[in-house]
Amino acid sequence: MTEGWIYERAEDNSARFVLGTVGENPLVCLGVNPSTAEPGDLDLTATKLAGFASRNGFDSWVMLNLYPQRSTDPQGMHAVHDAALKAENERRIAAFLDGRPLPLLAAWGTPIATRPYLLQMLQGIVTVAAASGCTWTSIGDLLGSGHPRHPSRATYRWPLQPFDVEAYLTTASTRGRA
Repeated sequence: MTEGWIYERAEDNSARFVLGTVGENPLVCLGVNPSTAEPGDLDLTATKLAGFASRNGFDSWVMLNLYPQRSTDPQGMHAVHDAALKAENERRIAAFLDGRPLPLLAAWGTPIATRPYLLQMLQGIVTVAAASGCTWTSIGDLLGSGHPRHPSRATYRWPLQPFDVEAYLTTASTRGRA
């Protein structure tokens, strides 16, 4: 951890597990995969997340991802997921949550559909989050595709609202949308 920051990544920087600011009341975001953001050098997604957190009464924010492989484009992620990377991501998420019933912002947008394994990654994280009693929110209404909005494509005027992640998983699995 860097002072004022939470930052967990692979030694070779090929994966990022946790990025955020230290606080007692964080808005915890779940995106698809990390891009280039680092402490003190945020990308658009992390900047918008920080804005949503401050505008909605949170004292900090944390960015987690369905799959921790760094790529500036979700199409650049592994064609087949790395089981060890998946397990490490879930372990780090569970350690961060540490039994705390934190609010999770579903924010993967349509990029969840770029890799067939991403829905499986979400299912594993939902299980980890349920063990801590986390609640789920999304930004504004869902997209026409049924996916929750990505922060970089959202306006601060849209409220955070409850998100039924179990219904989403059922619908996405049934329709094969993700």
